[in-house]
Amino acid sequence: MVRVGVIGCGNIGRVHSLVLKELKEVRLCAMADIRIERAQEFCRQYTEGKGHAYESIEEMLEKEELDGVHICTPHYCHVPMAVMALEKGVHVFMEKPPAISRDQFEQLKEASINSSGRLGICFQNRYNETTGKVSELIEEGRIGAIRGGRAFVTWHRDASYYTESGWRGRLDTEGGGALMNQSIHALDLLLHWLGKPVRTEASMRNHHLSGIVEVEDTLEAYMEFTQGKEPVRASFYATTAYVNDAPVLIELAGERGFIRVEGDTVTCQEAGDTETFIWRSPKGRVPGKAYWGSGHEACIHDFYDCVNTGKVFRNDLESVRLTFDTMMDIYESAESEEK
Repeated sequence: MVRVGVIGCGNIGRVHSLVLKELKEVRLCAMADIRIERAQEFCRQYTEGKGHAYESIEEMLEKEELDGVHICTPHYCHVPMAVMALEKGVHVFMEKPPAISRDQFEQLKEASINSSGRLGICFQNRYNETTGKVSELIEEGRIGAIRGGRAFVTWHRDASYYTESGWRGRLDTEGGGALMNQSIHALDLLLHWLGKPVRTEASMRNHHLSGIVEVEDTLEAYMEFTQGKEPVRASFYATTAYVNDAPVLIELAGERGFIRVEGDTVTCQEAGDTETFIWRSPKGRVPGKAYWGSGHEACIHDFYDCVNTGKVFRNDLESVRLTFDTMMDIYESAESEEK
């Protein structure tokens, strides 16, 4: 039985707790939040009142004999908290982003290398049924060699989303906006299918919350990949200035057609023939966002299976390095464009 604690009792902490509560090999026994009343409420709801509530990770790690922790806190806390737990040999499963700076990422890498604890990053959309179907269609060669790709994330975040959080919208605590917080999963999947870009250019703006937040609400990037004689080109667009949370669209263009995933639907057009695959999450499962997947359950299950069996976790730190580095390349390109 793996003894686990959750740090950060907000919306995403609730998703993690719902999954952990149902895992037979896990005992959810501690909750921590700077607002102790939230940790106490989580204990009542997810540990049947048997868990203990704490105001800090330091107190939790000092008083509990934990095997693992889930870090569901604001972005700037991810690495310091993960390092603290890893130094004690505790397994860490942490929400994205893995870091908000290159220096932080190296600190996390060093702590992971020197720890007996396992480290997993929550890139849950790798576990979506639609993601698996796209990979299957590519491996079957349905559209031939990939020539290009595009990704569109058009969501809505209003001023209160930032101002009421206490940390969102600030560069020193959130690290970034529409890319780092909202569309990092779309970038991760695009790179999963296209590989490492050899050229990146980007620009970013703040259209609807200028003067309210420091982070971008809109970002576009152009990427080139070397695959074959002609470079593979990708267009990436993310905004939180739209009026709704629309389903994410990712499309791969091949020699003989295209593969497109939009929400819970995958479309494959091959030589003029179109095939469509649609998924619906069974009722009663841990909910994801209606407009973008529900892979948390599978991702967390896989992490503990790897902890128990010793298998390599597909979302370990090295596996997310390409996404992190590309994200930072995009930001640096956009910042130089502003100057």
